[in-house]
Amino acid sequence: MFTAQGPTFRELAVQALSSVEHGYDLLAPKFDHTPFRTPDSVLRSVARALERIGPFDSGLDLCCGTGAGMDVLRTVCRERVTGVDLSAGMLAVARERAGQHGPQAAWVRGDARALPFGSAFDLVVSFGAFGHFLPQELPGLFAQVHSVLRPGGRFAFPIVAPARPGSRGYWAMLAFDTAMRARNAVWRPPFVMYYREFRLGDVRRELARAGFTVELYALPEFGRRDDGSPRCRMAVATRQG
Repeated sequence: MFTAQGPTFRELAVQALSSVEHGYDLLAPKFDHTPFRTPDSVLRSVARALERIGPFDSGLDLCCGTGAGMDVLRTVCRERVTGVDLSAGMLAVARERAGQHGPQAAWVRGDARALPFGSAFDLVVSFGAFGHFLPQELPGLFAQVHSVLRPGGRFAFPIVAPARPGSRGYWAMLAFDTAMRARNAVWRPPFVMYYREFRLGDVRRELARAGFTVELYALPEFGRRDDGSPRCRMAVATRQG
């Protein structure tokens, strides 16, 4: 499915009927050949935006998956970079990818809701993972990020403008979320992945409650909508001293 190297429909069905952790263990060998991986254009745009804010010393890729976002950290961090993910399968692919295409990094298996670090990082990034967290989990998630950042540290991630009601993207995301809710209503373990739950207003409010100040940076490579608003932004939450 998607490409000749990507997963088959049967493989995706098995993955979708698994838990989040086991599902990604199964998908890991072919994950980079699916549209679920964050596009390189987004990674490059965020790296350029962070270069204007940095440099940074140490960085953490939250829910790093197969490690695509680690390339962003290597671009903007002068010292160590670390990736953390719940899936052992995704981390195994990330380690192999790093050994083939770039310098080694630290890889840690862990839950983003209970991070196994102290205040050790100047920068935390995350790409494409927030759909795996329910809205009520955001306060705890952002509190964890706050706890691993040094005072003045930044938490940065891209956020795409919501699809306009009635557009093809709107209906596609609505259909996916509806199907996922139906699946989780009748099947255990649940597989949490909702595209429409991560809303900018809610995110800014919960980041502020967690002790961050929030700035938004337009990513100009993706243009603007008809009303002049950016199609894609980078949110930068700074831990207050």
